[in-house]
Amino acid sequence: MNRPIRVLVVDDSALMRELLSTLLASDPGIEVVGTAGDPLVARDRIKALNPDVVTLDVEMPRMDGVTFLRKIMTLRPMPVIMVSSLTQAGAEVTLEALEIGAVDFIGKPTMDMRGGMAAFGAELQMKVKAAAHMRVGTRPAAAPAPSVQRRVHPVRSTNKIVMIGASTGGVEALKVVLMHLPATCPPILVAQHMPPRFTAAFAERLNRECPMKVSEAIDNETIEPNHVYIAPGSHHLELVSKMGQYRCRLNDGPTVSGHRPSVDVLFRSAARAAGRHAVGVILTGMGRDGAEGLLEMRQAGAITLGQDEHSSLIYGMPRAAFERGAVMRQSSLTHMANAILDACDAETPTSPARGSRAAG
Repeated sequence: MNRPIRVLVVDDSALMRELLSTLLASDPGIEVVGTAGDPLVARDRIKALNPDVVTLDVEMPRMDGVTFLRKIMTLRPMPVIMVSSLTQAGAEVTLEALEIGAVDFIGKPTMDMRGGMAAFGAELQMKVKAAAHMRVGTRPAAAPAPSVQRRVHPVRSTNKIVMIGASTGGVEALKVVLMHLPATCPPILVAQHMPPRFTAAFAERLNRECPMKVSEAIDNETIEPNHVYIAPGSHHLELVSKMGQYRCRLNDGPTVSGHRPSVDVLFRSAARAAGRHAVGVILTGMGRDGAEGLLEMRQAGAITLGQDEHSSLIYGMPRAAFERGAVMRQSSLTHMANAILDACDAETPTSPARGSRAAG
């Protein structure tokens, strides 16, 4: 896309419309073609201005953001980024919006960010640029597809433990993977780029819908089979081994690869604590977080899997890991659960072919 990315800003607050517009317009690759104070005005401006991306406030008068998003995705599918308050209620609504078809979200800035406005603006610009290139309306369904039945895990016991990392698009991608896994699955630790409060709501939502138990990880808790542990949005999640048991370790240290939780931190801890007993999976997301950690897992003898380009909302993280030689096999999203189960049931090759692809 050589011309500037055309953005429509939809928010009921005049101050927020001005702030978002100013931050976006400071990037020469972005043009704010218009603003709207409510969805009814936004509807007309979408028709008249034909923007490439819409930023949409979650809470608005006359018609809430989620209801308006449903109409957009039904009548005129396009990349939409939700702008949400960083509250539990905001998290619940934002997760619903991602299920409906929003491609990403960003927490609404506060006036007491103390110099964080530049960082917020950079993140917003990055998300808008990525959104402009996303395929909208092509996501796989979360329910098991007819051609990919949920498999019963092999009867023989496995001592494998699964690590999954994801970012943009990962909320729905992770749900697809978990919905295809059986309730009797190996323990799974997840680092998903997401702010505090959102991870708790995310874990609760997955726990209601997925066959296994899902919860936000707690520091020093013992890791059990048939359980998924989600890294809290405020902490890194690490795997540690104590007296023959795996446990979760949380720390609120500096960001790594620009993130906390960081996928690299999770994967590196698995390389140290589990070695060849671990399975690493990198899903859709922007940037490079996880590529180095996944390589360390592979070098430690783990089986490593990456989501393929066709099924990724954003192929950035899986691509970086694949090009780094960290990914042993690539798989489509709807086949990833079976690839994980196969990896858990397999002996780890001592010298896998570098960067080999598997049919997905």
